[in-house]
Amino acid sequence: MARKVLVLGEVRDGSLRNVSFEAVAAAKTAAEGGEVVGVLIGDSVSALGGELIQYGADRVITVEDEKLKQYTSDGYSQVVMAVIDAEKPDGLIFGHTALGKDLAPKIAAKLSSGLISDVTALEIAGGNLVFTRPIYSGKAFEKKIVTDGLIFATIRPNNISPLVKDESRSGDVTSLSVDIKDLRTIIKEVVRKASEGVDLSEAKVVIAGGRGVKSEEGFGPLKELAKVLNGAVGASRGACDADYCDYSLQIGQTGKVVTPDLYIACGISGAIQHLAGMSNSKVIVAINKDPEANIFKVADYGIVGDLFEVVPMLTEEFKKLLINA
Repeated sequence: MARKVLVLGEVRDGSLRNVSFEAVAAAKTAAEGGEVVGVLIGDSVSALGGELIQYGADRVITVEDEKLKQYTSDGYSQVVMAVIDAEKPDGLIFGHTALGKDLAPKIAAKLSSGLISDVTALEIAGGNLVFTRPIYSGKAFEKKIVTDGLIFATIRPNNISPLVKDESRSGDVTSLSVDIKDLRTIIKEVVRKASEGVDLSEAKVVIAGGRGVKSEEGFGPLKELAKVLNGAVGASRGACDADYCDYSLQIGQTGKVVTPDLYIACGISGAIQHLAGMSNSKVIVAINKDPEANIFKVADYGIVGDLFEVVPMLTEEFKKLLINA
C-alpha cells in the first residue's frame, strides 16, 4: 500500500543531524513505494533541502521564520500542523531525540492519533507495517502495527541505517508560509556549555566512565581514546553525581539512551539503571578491576584490570592500527 509519509528533519548549528537521514530511510519503508516528504523548520534551512533529497526524500517543504530560530513546542507544533493540513499525509516519522520526544506527543494529541515511540526497527510482514520497540528498560521488545488512522512513530538514533547518499537525486524544495502566533515561550538566548567532539546520542563509538575514574581528571584517558576513535565520552550517573563530569554526559534510565557500534565501559559497575541506556549497543567492552562486576554480564568482551593502565594501552594500540590502516 503506497503512502505519503512526512519526515521532520532536525537541524543543529546549521547542519542536518544524522537521525534525519535515518528517519528518511524509515519513511521509505513505511511509504511502501509512495512519497517521502521532508519537512525543515527554522530561520534559514532551505539550503539543506537538497541534502535531505540526496538521502532519499522525494521532495522537501521548508518553513522559515525568525520565530523558529530556536525550537519551541508552540512554534514547531503550529508549523507541523499546518504542513499536515496542507499535505494530508498517511504517516509521520520523527527522530526519538529531545526535540522529537517533546514535539511528537503534542502533535499526536492534537490529531487524536496513536504514537509508536522509540522504534528500533520496522519491516513489512504479513502485509502489515511492523514496528519494533524496546520495553522494560530494554529487557524485552514488542512489535506493533497500526490498524487504523495515521502512522506516527519516532525512531531511536543509530538503529536504522540511512540510505546511501546519492548526489544525482533531485527533487522540489518548496517553501510554505505559516502565520505563527500566540507563542507562550520566547527564547531570547541559548547558553551552551562548551563541548567537543561527536554528539553522544549519535556517536558510533562511546567511551563511558563510572565512579572508577575517581575524579574529573580521570576522564582524561577516556577523552584521549575517544579522540583516537572519533567517538564520544559518556558517563554513568555515579560519575555525574560525584561531580566528575557534567550531567549532559549521563547514560542510563534517567539520562541518554545510546546504541553505538562500540561501547567501552570503564570503571562502571553495571547498575540496572545504566544498562537501560546502553545494553543495546552492538559491541560492548567492559574494563573493571572487579571480576564480579555486573557490567561483565552484558559485555561481549571483558578486561579485568585497572582502567588507568588498560585504557592508555588500548589508545596506543588503536593509534598503531589506524596509522597502518
